Amino acid sequence: MRRAIAAMTDTRVTKIERLMPLGVAIVVVIAFLPALRDGIVSLDDQRNFIDNEAFRGLGPAQLRWMWTTTLMGHYIPLSWMSLGFDYVVWGMNPAGYHLTSVGLHAVNAVLVYIVARRLLRAGNEIDLSDEPRRLVLAAAAGALFFAVHPLRVESVAWVTERRDVLSCLFFLATILAYLRSIESQRMRTRWYWLAVALFVCSVLSKATSMSLPAVLLLINVYPLRRLGGRVGWWSSPARRVYAEIILFGVIAVGAAVVSLVVLHPPAQLPIAAKIGVSAYSLVFYLWKTVAPFRLSPMYELPQKVDPFAARFLVSYAVVAVAGVFLWTVRRTRPGLTASFVAFVIITLPMLGIVQNGPQIAADRYTYYAAPALAIAAAGWLFSVRRAPNAPIIASVAAVLVGLCALTWNQTEIWHDSATLWTYVLGVDENSSFAHVGLAMLAYDHGDMEGAIRHYTRAVQIRPQYDEGFNNLGNALDREGKIDDAIVQYRHALVLNPTFPEAHNDLGSALAQKGDISGAIEQYRQALATRPDYAEAHNNWGAALARAGDLTSAIEHYRRALAIDSTYADAYTNWGNALVRLNKPAEAEAEYEAALRLRPGNADVHRNLGVALAQQGRMADAAEHFRRALALRPDDEELKAYLARAEQAARTQPPSSR
Repeated sequence: MRRAIAAMTDTRVTKIERLMPLGVAIVVVIAFLPALRDGIVSLDDQRNFIDNEAFRGLGPAQLRWMWTTTLMGHYIPLSWMSLGFDYVVWGMNPAGYHLTSVGLHAVNAVLVYIVARRLLRAGNEIDLSDEPRRLVLAAAAGALFFAVHPLRVESVAWVTERRDVLSCLFFLATILAYLRSIESQRMRTRWYWLAVALFVCSVLSKATSMSLPAVLLLINVYPLRRLGGRVGWWSSPARRVYAEIILFGVIAVGAAVVSLVVLHPPAQLPIAAKIGVSAYSLVFYLWKTVAPFRLSPMYELPQKVDPFAARFLVSYAVVAVAGVFLWTVRRTRPGLTASFVAFVIITLPMLGIVQNGPQIAADRYTYYAAPALAIAAAGWLFSVRRAPNAPIIASVAAVLVGLCALTWNQTEIWHDSATLWTYVLGVDENSSFAHVGLAMLAYDHGDMEGAIRHYTRAVQIRPQYDEGFNNLGNALDREGKIDDAIVQYRHALVLNPTFPEAHNDLGSALAQKGDISGAIEQYRQALATRPDYAEAHNNWGAALARAGDLTSAIEHYRRALAIDSTYADAYTNWGNALVRLNKPAEAEAEYEAALRLRPGNADVHRNLGVALAQQGRMADAAEHFRRALALRPDDEELKAYLARAEQAARTQPPSSR
């Protein structure tokens, strides 16, 4: 054990070691350059960034939101802070967000290089004078194998997955600080507490890093040899190791509990199906590491998981054979066994133990675990000591160049939503989620025919897809086919009776049909499932306003804004109700609040103009009619409003203007 730690702590530095981290970072940045041209895509980015104004900045309100929100089932305050910082620097320019993610990924590559060098040195118990150049090159090759592999693209090029690159940075830094705490006598305590603090930062960036205590235990077994073997498992030195790890374990358990509480996971698969999915996912990740072709942002979970289907049976066999092989070589190739065990440990939380989402696997789920395989590759390269250098270097360089090319191409598919979903459909023509993605794009561009076509195909592929039926209803509603839309909303609710969006959308459709009581009942059910559903309160208010109950309507607008103070439509509707109640001065305040949130809304400018005109302030009213007309120059009604306001302003006494 002492020899392993002594080997790890040798501080002699060669010129190649000083330059290698910079070289690794430069190669990584070059491989991911296309990311700087990528945009924000409709795969969760819409909800996280485009529609989310709460993260924009680092003021007290934004920080309060970041440290309390569990948006989309994640508690990731530090990741939100990094995105808030990006907003301060870049605004909503996607290139800035991607630049930060690429930079963080490059730092992770350097950390993998440093950790690999230390662990290889400890495992081989070597002196730096023993072929230092080979050690440095092997560690660098391993780091690049991790960093420029196309499986990393999803975590780096997708803005939503900032949490991966940031959390993994703290994850790797924790391992490095822990290693330093072991090797340093004078600074041992400081390095240890730094490691603890870094681990807290990691789980506050993304809870997936909760596997770290098990990884630290494994590192103590090999290559540090502070557990097991001659040291034993319950000796005094072994108990000291457990004492070091216990605090990390407490933090990990806390992160796991918080993660499960905020995740609200969907209905889970039976145990046998979970085992099948886990085995398949593990083999899938190992295979795609070796053959990274036809990667996709969406590998859909089968509608019915048969654990005895051929692909699952093959997966069981591969896992069993691999397990037997690694057990057999555990003494002759301990580094290989340790690396693969670390890969399984780190990947375990993402192997479907708690099913979350429609995917059977995801490229991003390899991000934390991939360094383990990279270090195994580096160890193999370092162990080939007698082979000629030139052929090995040439072969490794060719592999890395090929990976860079694949990564470059894979990064380009994240350029925009249309490119992304068209690519997914090219990989899997029966991807219901790709059809939904293309339908959403068509909907946003006003192509209701295209939206209806893709939504219809999505629910044909996946008949239990409640959200797909609801979205199809929205497209039909926008086409004016309200009765057809109601059929789809009701079908979505048959599939999922507690689907708040479907209750809300059905309520809006019923309100259009004049069924106010039916609409209100749907809003009530939506809020019973999701009490913080501001849109349901707003729509409930609109239904009451349509029925003439303006006072009750205002109460629901007020409740909507208590939930979401940035809800511009609620301010607008509140103003409209006040105008109808002949309270234009009070309405003015609500319209101005709406315009602070959406200064380019022509309807609000028009309505504010009307409220000002009711107060006799014709010049001010004309100004808002002009602003509305600048936004909608062909609106004849606005032209008439402006003409009347200007005429009235000219005849108005100066004291009234």
